[in-house]
Amino acid sequence: MSLPKDFLWGGATAANQYEGGWNIGRRGKSSDDVITNGTHTEPRCITFVNKSGERVKAPMFVGADYEDVDHFECFDDCLYPNHEATDFYHHYKEDIALMAEMGFKCFRLSIAWSRIFANGGMEGEQPLEEGLKFYDDVFDECLKYGIEPLVTLSHYETPLALTEAWNSWADRRTIDCYVRYCEVVFNRYKNKVKYWLTFNEINCIEMSPWMEGGVLTKDKQTMINMAHYQFVASAKAVKLGHQINPDFKIGCMLAYTLTYPMTCNPKDTLAAWKNTHNNIFYTDVQCRGYYPSYRLKEFEREGITLPIEDGDLEIIKEGTVDFLSFSYYISQVAAYNPEDYEGAGGGNLSLGLKNPYLSASDWGWQIDSTGLRNALNRLYDRYQMPLFVVENGLGAFDKIEEDGSIHDTYRINYLRDHIKAMDAAVNEDGVDLMGYTMWGCVDLVSASTGETAKRYGFVHVDKYDDGTGDLSRRRKDSFYWYKKVIESHGNDLD
Repeated sequence: MSLPKDFLWGGATAANQYEGGWNIGRRGKSSDDVITNGTHTEPRCITFVNKSGERVKAPMFVGADYEDVDHFECFDDCLYPNHEATDFYHHYKEDIALMAEMGFKCFRLSIAWSRIFANGGMEGEQPLEEGLKFYDDVFDECLKYGIEPLVTLSHYETPLALTEAWNSWADRRTIDCYVRYCEVVFNRYKNKVKYWLTFNEINCIEMSPWMEGGVLTKDKQTMINMAHYQFVASAKAVKLGHQINPDFKIGCMLAYTLTYPMTCNPKDTLAAWKNTHNNIFYTDVQCRGYYPSYRLKEFEREGITLPIEDGDLEIIKEGTVDFLSFSYYISQVAAYNPEDYEGAGGGNLSLGLKNPYLSASDWGWQIDSTGLRNALNRLYDRYQMPLFVVENGLGAFDKIEEDGSIHDTYRINYLRDHIKAMDAAVNEDGVDLMGYTMWGCVDLVSASTGETAKRYGFVHVDKYDDGTGDLSRRRKDSFYWYKKVIESHGNDLD
């Protein structure tokens, strides 16, 4: 068996982790520009000066109180790896040529919002022609090789000016700014881009509101306000996009973590079910067009009030997405009494109990290719709409041999098993799957730790965690393997 001939094989990146050029073309600062590097054990931090004039480094996943901030600042003694990242800005022709050599049918990338509107699209602000022209050139380069761009409109970076003005997505005014931005890029690229995603991993709002939308808070009510405003903004973008070009396909994007019960104890099964609902609440709203009762009951118990205004629910109902895309890296385990078991494993912004039946990556992410087949079936059964795996891959330490080669058989083995799982879901289970864009097809900066040592790509970039490196590109063994996979439509996996 093989995957369909129109299957969108490719790779995925994000501007904030890959593009660089942070201060070129009048681009405004983004929320990501004030995030330091980190390590396995040291967290990435948001840097600012507080009202007392003190320099503060607030852990990204912990956050801080917005009221404490005087201004955001990049400190001279800190490293901000995404300022240059792996410099797609100056290497886009070379990188897209490498993707074409592999046979890519699709390239997932994101637009840096602050490259289009330095201040986020506040009332009366004009878009930046330099930024618009850059993406024109990128999309033209893709289309020259027959590669379809899949564009994420907001991927872990938000114009910092919106945070400075009103704490970004904690305020309803950001909806209008986002829609202005969408209107500009939809119109500009309506004949170059067909596939769009409104927000990257939108369900990570409650894990890191700063990363998801430039919001500083530790308060759940603020996070839920933020989620509601992004739901409304996404729905408005879908409606607007379809008006501008009815052929647009506009999807949502979920960080999907499959959850198993630790045992067949009914209480463990219930714990796993609750974890699953917390994960898919966001797609329930974006795909079905309404708030699910299980989450409304939770809000009621916790005293959380949705900031709904007249017309919001109608907009959400009318602006459901055309397809559901998701990242899949890991599965996790839940138990009614988690303290009875071994501690949590690592993962893509997710924590769960360790699964004794699975091995793990260098970063502690448990590897579960069968879980991808399970995930595809669960999501397709729930929503009955096309699915797209837009992130999947293995972050690992790569070694350059004396002859310059990189023998990343561990990455090939990982990807082979996950592609087999997709094949089974499509050909044995009947799942409607649009495509697969492997994460970090060219090495980039890790979102969670800020490391470049955590490498995902088919293409190695000479860039290191201390900021050194000449940014030269080098093909890994997996580069040639993936080329063969695409040529055979996923049939030749040897």
